[in-house]
Amino acid sequence: MNPVLEASAVVKVFEEGSQRVEVLRGVSVTVAPGEVVALEGPSGSGKTTLLSIMGCILTPTSGDITVAGERVDPARPAQLRDVRRRSIGFVFQQYNLFPALTALENVEYALNVKGRKGRRAHEEAASALARVGLGDRLHFLPRDLSGGQKQRVAIARALAGSPPVILADEPTANLDTAAGRQILELFRDLAKSESRGLVIVTHDPKVRAVADRVVGIRDGRLAA
Repeated sequence: MNPVLEASAVVKVFEEGSQRVEVLRGVSVTVAPGEVVALEGPSGSGKTTLLSIMGCILTPTSGDITVAGERVDPARPAQLRDVRRRSIGFVFQQYNLFPALTALENVEYALNVKGRKGRRAHEEAASALARVGLGDRLHFLPRDLSGGQKQRVAIARALAGSPPVILADEPTANLDTAAGRQILELFRDLAKSESRGLVIVTHDPKVRAVADRVVGIRDGRLAA
């Protein structure tokens, strides 16, 4: 089975004035359809930088990124944008929901950005929220939802448009133990049932229970 996401020999160097910091040092990771991969490592290890590069938010200094069979060219900003919109869904620890929009409208907005409008976007947003167990919360504002429910809206937003890759950065960091476990189980079930590649950056040891594979990163390298 071909990988849905592949990072090959990725190097990332940040330079400011005379300072040069090598954050990633030749990291390679592949993710198959339906596979859940956890990226673990201490703060400053490079795991969030790697996630941002795999998500076409940052570009590597060297190395290759391939998403859904398409090799990404760092010199083509338009391609980076199109790949993000078409092939990648993001989930962040801070939810990043618009406070004045309902759950349904938050997901619809993400679909509008991807070019889906009108009734099609409305129905797809409602379907995504139903799949994460919020079919009865479509018209709730974020302030009226619990932390776990807000994260479910964020997951529905990431699922909208059916991207083959979902990237999640510390998705349980702001949740209590029970809500965090439910979110992780939801992630796993959706990845498996819909054959999406899922990468979770985490400090949460509970992620190991839902991950097919754990990739450790230390000092910018894969840990042995």
